[in-house]
Amino acid sequence: MKNVLITGASRGIGAACAVEFAERGYRVFINYNKSADEAAALAEKTGGIPVKCDVANEDEVRAMIDTLNAAGGADVLINNAGVSQIKMLCDTISEDYDRIFDVNMRGVYLVTKYAMGNMVSKKSGKIINISSMWGQVGASCEALYSASKAAVIGFTKAMAKELGPSGINVNCIAPGVIATRMNSALDAETVAALKDETPLMRIGTPEDIAKTAAFLASDGAAFITGQVISADGGYAL
Repeated sequence: MKNVLITGASRGIGAACAVEFAERGYRVFINYNKSADEAAALAEKTGGIPVKCDVANEDEVRAMIDTLNAAGGADVLINNAGVSQIKMLCDTISEDYDRIFDVNMRGVYLVTKYAMGNMVSKKSGKIINISSMWGQVGASCEALYSASKAAVIGFTKAMAKELGPSGINVNCIAPGVIATRMNSALDAETVAALKDETPLMRIGTPEDIAKTAAFLASDGAAFITGQVISADGGYAL
């Protein structure tokens, strides 16, 4: 049985990935930080294993990967944990910068750093980083979030080159507007406008992104690496 580690897996895109990969026969390691009850419910639903860890904390990440390696290590890593913020740059404080980059970029760096060793030794593995369409085109009032997600894209491309000789594929998904708790504060008028601006005329679902991740983890994507897959309904065209 193959193992998949999904960070930020207690809800939203991460939870949908946990369900999708469990249905495909993976042993799912469900990373969470504060949402213990949601992670436990998801573990019961999927047969997965909840693992508490703040992805920005190096000691906790190291301990999480030790737990994973004791079960054979990650065959697939999905770096999904993320936080957002809507605020004009002039209103942000340095703590906002630290919080967003700690989770969105430092977390990707730390988890990849400690999980990749097992993949290198096996000469195989799939790493899938969840960025955002705003990491590609930028979003007004989301400068810090956009910058952190752009960093994830650069990191993905660099690691694809670094890990390619070890048989490891590293790719990135750039979701558009997805119906998750992160976007739940959007009012009905804003959601309607976003639908109108999306060529496919709908908001994305967590399951849309989970199925994209499952494809990138499959043998069908064996010759795809270093790519940013836009799953945004055409919004950023």
